[in-house]
Amino acid sequence: MEDRSGGRKRPIPDVGRHNADTASVNEDDSPSSKEQYDTATSPVEEHDVETAIQQTASHGSQLPMSRARTVALVITLTGAAFLNTLSVQAAVIVLPTIGRDLHIPSARQQWIVSAYSLAFGCFLLLWGRLADVYGKRIIFIWGSAWVCLVTLICPFIPNEIGFDVFRGLQGLGAAANVPTAIGILGVTFAPGKAKNYAFATYSAGAPLGSVFGNILGGVVAEYASWKWIFWILAILAAVVTAAGHFVIPLPAIKSQNEVKNAVDWVGGTIITIALFALMFALTEGNVVGWGEPYIGAIIGCSIVLIVAFIAWQLYLEKKTMRPPLVKVSIFKNARVSAAMFTMAMFFASFSNFLVFATYYFQDYHGRDPIQTTVRFLPTGVVGVMTIFVTSQILARVKVNYILMFGTLCCTVATLLFAIPINPNKTYWAYAFPAMCLSVLGADTLFPSLILFTAHSLPREDQSLGGAIINAVGQVGRAIGLAIGTAIQIAVQESRAGAAKSAVTGAADLGNPAFLAGLRAAEWFNAGMAFSAFVVVTIAFRGAGIIGKAKK
Repeated sequence: MEDRSGGRKRPIPDVGRHNADTASVNEDDSPSSKEQYDTATSPVEEHDVETAIQQTASHGSQLPMSRARTVALVITLTGAAFLNTLSVQAAVIVLPTIGRDLHIPSARQQWIVSAYSLAFGCFLLLWGRLADVYGKRIIFIWGSAWVCLVTLICPFIPNEIGFDVFRGLQGLGAAANVPTAIGILGVTFAPGKAKNYAFATYSAGAPLGSVFGNILGGVVAEYASWKWIFWILAILAAVVTAAGHFVIPLPAIKSQNEVKNAVDWVGGTIITIALFALMFALTEGNVVGWGEPYIGAIIGCSIVLIVAFIAWQLYLEKKTMRPPLVKVSIFKNARVSAAMFTMAMFFASFSNFLVFATYYFQDYHGRDPIQTTVRFLPTGVVGVMTIFVTSQILARVKVNYILMFGTLCCTVATLLFAIPINPNKTYWAYAFPAMCLSVLGADTLFPSLILFTAHSLPREDQSLGGAIINAVGQVGRAIGLAIGTAIQIAVQESRAGAAKSAVTGAADLGNPAFLAGLRAAEWFNAGMAFSAFVVVTIAFRGAGIIGKAKK
């Protein structure tokens, strides 16, 4: 990400129920949506993995399949989330090297990362619905295979435009398999200990991918060609594809029903264009400046399209027999809306914390990428340990306490970088506990939110639910980073003057104005995390335990 104060690229660590007793795989097949959707959603179940799972799971069993196959299934699906953030973060580390080889100016190197994130965030909802209609298994496998193929080709693209296009195609494949993985988990496991472990494990995939992306990018950049990063990613994607073929159950063979009108192509097109325009403008605004007239115009158009999408979804839901892409009525439930707001605020705060912490280590203190990566290693270690803790507390602790704890951890982590602690203090005094608290909050909150979403939606919408919560997180991250960067630049310029802040490179090293800008951005991050804390405290009061097995 390049700010207005300099042209140098910085590696950015990326990271990542209204009724808890809704239908699960061990329940009857009675529809949980309105009767008008019965015909439209019937193709969903005939092409889905849940039919096969229902045939193999006994009503008294916690596991839907054999233990070995169940573990393999969870690891395979977690691999999708892991590869998603690994693909982003590993490329961030080698941006300058790729730029030199492909003759990409520093001002445009950001698009190597942004092209991937744009395609991923914009196509989530459409792919989520397609997975629910045409089958989660096939969409996951073909999405993973697509990621493998495109990633393999990427290093052979000799020019900037082609390379950015193929990075976008990578994100397109990730948008297919990431929400689908959540959908498969949602229909595979009945509420209980096994489901808690599955969702906790999946939730750790994104932060671990970010940590290992730093390591992979740093090691490869030091000892080999940057092209090996993409070839290694392609190999891992091939493993996920093959494993998905073997461990995800085949759908039962049924009579083929008509699937016409099962997918809202009009709504899917509108929201995809709207999200693309919004995220493009937010990304480009931090590069060219927010004073450019076309940035505001694009944001305005995206807002109009989002309003049009909502109106169209309400029309389909209330006035027609056709299923909408997103049932807007689910957001009438205060807890569902609160969950989405919390996801947006928390993910923005957590991602921004990692971004500005990287600026602090690398630009203010002058650490190289490897030294910076080492300082983020506690996030991976704590993340792994948190998996096991979260899987246990989901079945024992009320969800409002878990969410309050997660948001409070992130609030404290950002505050440790915001308050005026002497920057020469040892890393172990405040940076280390901040790193631990940030991922402790993320790996308790994120599995709770996706588990809540899975229980809040009917089985035929499980992949769409995964798409919604991922899309909300992506939009929140884009908006949060845009505002946080604007605050950081404004404070830095006010302290040092526009002329001085425009100096690049070593001017940031030990610069008190630069440090003041970073701290201001972290105060903003703390505000977002604390707003999420307030919302979950109020909205989820009395929500109960979401990970408890049904009798």
